[in-house]
Amino acid sequence: MTPARLVVVGDALLDIDVETDVERLVPDSAAPVLDERRRVQRPGGAGLAARFAASDSGVEVVLATAVPNDPAGQALRASLDPSVELLNLPCHGATGVKTRLRQGSHVVARLDQGGSGLHVDDVPAAVRDALRSADAVLVSDYGRGVTRAPGLDALLAEVARDRPVLWDPHPRGAPPVPRTQLVTPNAAEAAAACEERQPRSVADACRQARTLVRRWQVGGVAVTLGSRGAVLASSAESAALFPAIQTIAEDPCGAGDRFASRAATALASGARTCDAVAAGVAAATAFLARGGVAGLGNEDQSAPGGLIRDLVLALRARGATIVATGGCFDLLHAGHVAALDAARALGDCLIVCLNSDDSVRRQKGPDRPVQGVSDRRRILESLRSVDAVVVFDEDTPEQVLPAIRPDIWVKGGDYADAALPEAALVRSWGGEVVTVPYVPGLSTTNLLTRVRG
Repeated sequence: MTPARLVVVGDALLDIDVETDVERLVPDSAAPVLDERRRVQRPGGAGLAARFAASDSGVEVVLATAVPNDPAGQALRASLDPSVELLNLPCHGATGVKTRLRQGSHVVARLDQGGSGLHVDDVPAAVRDALRSADAVLVSDYGRGVTRAPGLDALLAEVARDRPVLWDPHPRGAPPVPRTQLVTPNAAEAAAACEERQPRSVADACRQARTLVRRWQVGGVAVTLGSRGAVLASSAESAALFPAIQTIAEDPCGAGDRFASRAATALASGARTCDAVAAGVAAATAFLARGGVAGLGNEDQSAPGGLIRDLVLALRARGATIVATGGCFDLLHAGHVAALDAARALGDCLIVCLNSDDSVRRQKGPDRPVQGVSDRRRILESLRSVDAVVVFDEDTPEQVLPAIRPDIWVKGGDYADAALPEAALVRSWGGEVVTVPYVPGLSTTNLLTRVRG
C-alpha cells in the first residue's frame, strides 16, 4: 500500500541540551557552577515534529521550513531525520537556537539565540507543489516567521478546502486559516486566543475550545492539558475529554509536538478527527513515559501500530500491569459488563481483542454477528472498564497477543484453562491466564432466542 504523504510546514529550530553536574557554588555568590558532562543537539520545533511523524508507520514526511546558512543552520540540517525530505524556504535572519542547561531531570536555565526571527522571502514552487499534493499538512508554528511567508496563508486555505490541515499555533504566529480540520493549542495558547486567563478546569478548556471553533471558523479545536489529556470541540455546542494515562513527567518538552505529529499522521491515513486526537494523546503520553526528549531513539518496535502501540509503550514504560481479554461481544449484556469490570480490576489497563465480522461468522454461523464490528467496537470503547480495543481476523487472538504481551489474559469462567489455545502463548512471556466468574443464564445466544421466540 502506498504510504500517506504528510507535509510539515513551520519553524525549525536547533535544540541543544547541556547535561551538567553541580558540585559547588561560585565563590563570590550563591550561583551554582555547572560542569558540562554531555552536549546533545537535535532538531526542535517543526524539525522535531517531522522527526516524530517519520517514526509513525505508513507515512512519508516532507519538511518545508526556513534554515539560514549560518553555523547553527548547518548544525540543524545535520540533525534532521535523514528519512525526511527537506524543502527550504529562502529567508534572511538567524537560526533560532534553544540551549537548555540541565542538572539531572531538571532544567536549570535556558539560553535563546536568534530571537528576532526570520523573514521568509518567498514560497518556492516545490513547496507549493508539495502542499497541493499532500494527503495532510501539519503547520508547526513557533512564531519565527514561516507562517507569515508571502502567500502561504492563501495556499494553506486552498489546501484546507479538500484535505486535512492540522495547525499547531503560536501566539506570535499567523492565525489558522478557515476550514482547518484541527487546531491544537495548549492551555496557555487557548486562553491567550480567548483573551482570558489560563483555564483552571477541564470545563474552562471546553468552553475556550468551543469559542475558538467559532472564532477561527475551523473544523475542530483540541486544547492540550498536559497530564489531563486534551479536550476536543468540533462545534460551538459541545466538547469531549480525551484523558491521558497518568504519568510522572518532570520534563514535558516535546510533548506538544508529539501530540500534533501523531494526530497529523492519523489524519493523513484517513482517521476521523476524534480518533486522531485520541492517538495524539496516547503518543504524547508514551513519549513522556519513555523519558521525553531524553528517551528519543528508544522506541520499541515490538508493539502493534497506532493507538494500541502508543498505549502499550506508555504502560510498559511505567511498569503498569496490562490486562487483555477477547471475544465477539455481539450483543453486550450484563454478563459481559461483569466480566469486563472484573478483568479491569486485575491491572492498570484493559485491552479487548475483538473478533472481526468474518471471525464471528466462522464461529457462530452466517446469521452472526448481529452488530457489525464498528458498532461492537464503539460500544466497548465507551465502557469505563475498557481502555482500548484491537480487532483481529483470525479464529483466535494468538496473532495479536505477542504484540500486546499482556501480563494477564482473562476469559470468562465457562472456559476451562486447557481449552484455551492461547494459554501456552501467554505463559511463554511470563503472563498468567485468569478466569473471572461467569453469570449463569446470560449469553448472546439466549438473548437472541428470547427476542426471536
